Amino acid sequence: MKKILFSLSLLCIYTTMAAQSVKDTTDVFFRHLKLNELVVTGVTGDTKLKNSTFPVSIVTGKDLRSTASTNIIDAIAHQPGMSQITTGSGISKPIIRGLGYNRIITMSEGVRQEGQQWGDEHGIEADANNVNSVEILKGPASLMYGSDAMAGVVILHSAPTLPEGEMQANIGTEYQTNNGLLGYTLNFGGNQKGFVWDARFSGKMAHAYKNKYDGYVPGSQFKEMAGRLMLGLNKTWGHSRLIWTTIHQTPGIIEGERDHESGELIAESDILKSYGKSLPYQQIKHYKVVWDNSLNLSHGWLKMIIGYQQNRRQEYEEHHHEHEHEGHGELEPALYFKLHTLTYDVRYLTHEFSGWKLSSGVQGMWQHSQNLGEEFLIPAYRLFDIGVYATASKQLNRWTLNGGVRFDYRHVHGDALEENGEWRFTDFSQDFNSVTGSLGAVWNMNDHLNLRLNVARGFRAPNMSELGSNGAHHGALRYEVGNQQLKPEYSLQADLGLDFTSQYVSAQLALFANRIDNYIFLKGESREIDGTPVYNYTQGDARLLGFEAGFDFHPIHAIHFENTFSYVDARQLHATEDTEYLPMTPAPRWTSELKVELTHDDQLLNNSYIALGLEAYMKQNHYYKADGTETATPGYALVSLSAGADLTIHKKKVAELYITADNLLNKAYQNHLSRLKYADFNSVTGRQGVYNMGRNITFKVVVPISF
Repeated sequence: MKKILFSLSLLCIYTTMAAQSVKDTTDVFFRHLKLNELVVTGVTGDTKLKNSTFPVSIVTGKDLRSTASTNIIDAIAHQPGMSQITTGSGISKPIIRGLGYNRIITMSEGVRQEGQQWGDEHGIEADANNVNSVEILKGPASLMYGSDAMAGVVILHSAPTLPEGEMQANIGTEYQTNNGLLGYTLNFGGNQKGFVWDARFSGKMAHAYKNKYDGYVPGSQFKEMAGRLMLGLNKTWGHSRLIWTTIHQTPGIIEGERDHESGELIAESDILKSYGKSLPYQQIKHYKVVWDNSLNLSHGWLKMIIGYQQNRRQEYEEHHHEHEHEGHGELEPALYFKLHTLTYDVRYLTHEFSGWKLSSGVQGMWQHSQNLGEEFLIPAYRLFDIGVYATASKQLNRWTLNGGVRFDYRHVHGDALEENGEWRFTDFSQDFNSVTGSLGAVWNMNDHLNLRLNVARGFRAPNMSELGSNGAHHGALRYEVGNQQLKPEYSLQADLGLDFTSQYVSAQLALFANRIDNYIFLKGESREIDGTPVYNYTQGDARLLGFEAGFDFHPIHAIHFENTFSYVDARQLHATEDTEYLPMTPAPRWTSELKVELTHDDQLLNNSYIALGLEAYMKQNHYYKADGTETATPGYALVSLSAGADLTIHKKKVAELYITADNLLNKAYQNHLSRLKYADFNSVTGRQGVYNMGRNITFKVVVPISF
């Protein structure tokens, strides 16, 4: 196996950053290859991609619009090195190189997204229609983002403000055949004499999805409504913008309970193809206000971003049906978390002088989480943290050197709670601090070949779920017990990358080695409380090794044959055979796409293409075996077929048209990171859990309107 993977790593070089991140140029041969033209912002200031020591993937707006997905994480989860933990089709959590949960920070509107992301079935509250591009930083990014950025950062960029004097609207809609997803978005923005604005309203709803083994899966339906308003000024002195967003989500909860005689999933037959909600379900309301400022100074920029977020997460269950408000027919939530978050980020960045670029800043967060429901899982808590950092970058001919250092301090306090004469939670406080940093270099050997090396130290303080849980987490199908003795996680990761671009070939290899001290994870206790299996938080030292690789061959500009391969080996050190591998490690994955571009000449269907794709997952037999925590997952392959075009009339684009058929052969499969793998056993077929979505065809239309 190791020899096969090593051979693949030499043959397959990962190309997504080169092949999916390029702007149109007059030279069509280099249209997908111009690394020099691409600028990333997920580092200190704007940096050309070829000079980034960090491994970075970029997903453009065109790529996002042409991708069929049910949420923004689903849209980017097929990037090399990326995966997702799923709960049905509506809830996704990002995984970067085998690490997830509070080890990844998601940035949206310039601030970190905070929505009780410790939960398995807690997704990312972000409107996919509002995302214009995505940067994925792979590896410890604690230097720039502090605790929780140990695995990396997902940066969701909204569309930039329009040029002076322009106004533009967009209308988009989509339909998916498997779960009946109906989606729409309306957007209007402009820039008049430096006054800028952008307004968007979006919505989508889906009934239960289906596959050929389970039929329709009860509880997999969901609804979402989102809004955004940005008002601001763009002037010669800089900019100041006020941004307000809201998103309301109502995802069902998939319990996977079966009738033991028939083996079928238990459900009300009339709700499987209904867009209405049925018990149990979640209701999430997320509100955000961001004040984004940038001042142009004589020698640099002073940037300040302050954000306030309020996350209301409610869970409604069957046995709470009787607790309705008298005369109103409204249900009382079983679990109800209300989270207030205030984030601040002030930084100064210099202009380049003698090849140098410097930056320094202070950033942090204040949080208050309340328990307002009738059941309890984690304590109500308060959190405060602050971090200060400084970075430097130096350009030396074909070399780019950068590095920095940071200090973080975090204080958490969990509140006591007495329930029925017993202490559910005890009062406690914890303080954590750490010094982190990174050092990297890029050697642009010539116009086609770049070599990059980076070493970074990461840090993560335990979250409140890991420290203080004591309750049944029904959405996660387990009873969770926290551990107040947990220590912070510390990581040391080395990255080595090589990328190559030419007229006919683009290629890249990204290797990484990561050592984590005090890695925190859940393990089963081989016992139950009220019929729910008990899991507790523990920790141990771990190491992760892996790579992303791929190869894009384009003998002529109209044909692209792109292949990528992702692999991570995640092990606990000094462990027994049944505890050797870390839980929730993605299986090795190979993707391949043959894409043919048909027209580029302002015909009726301009920029048209057709693509045949293959996504193959190898068997994952590296899993945490102890106490039945995980099971092996067999390999499988999924075939897709997609096409798209710009509808052009009188040389003007009037619409973008996309059609995508995912899982074209209607394969019944379970992803290793699907939490539904461990749902109820089917006594008739002998299969465990619920399977992923079957064949799904997506139709999407985007109509731009210029004024």
